[in-house]
Amino acid sequence: MHRFRDAAVLERWQSSKERALFFATCTGHQHTETARRELTGMETWFAKPGEARPAPPRWKMAISSGLAIFPISLLGNAVLGPHVAGLPLVLRTGVFTVLFSVLMTYVAMPNMSRLLRRRLHG
Repeated sequence: MHRFRDAAVLERWQSSKERALFFATCTGHQHTETARRELTGMETWFAKPGEARPAPPRWKMAISSGLAIFPISLLGNAVLGPHVAGLPLVLRTGVFTVLFSVLMTYVAMPNMSRLLRRRLHG
C-alpha cells in the first residue's frame, strides 16, 4: 500500500526509474499487479495516520458523513443564516461552503470517525 501527497507525486513514482529498477531486481519475486484501488475522496477522512487499514464501505462513509453534516448545517443555518440572508446567492453559498469544508475537515469528521471507529471498521 502506498500513499502519496498528490496525483503528480503518484505519477512520478509510477513512471520512475527507481520503481522500475526495484521491481526488475526483486529476485525470487514476480511482480504482477492483482488489484489497484486509488482513494482520492472521503476515504482519507476515515484513515488513521500510519495505519494501512482499508477504508470502510461507502455506505458507512455516507452515513457517517451525513451524521457530521447535519449538525453543521443546522448550526450554520440557525446562527449564520440570518446574517447572510441578504447576500447574493453565490456569496451566501460561498460562505457556507467555507464553513462546511473547514468544520468537516478539522472538527466533524475526525471526531465522527473516532466516535464510530468500531462500527466503521467492523
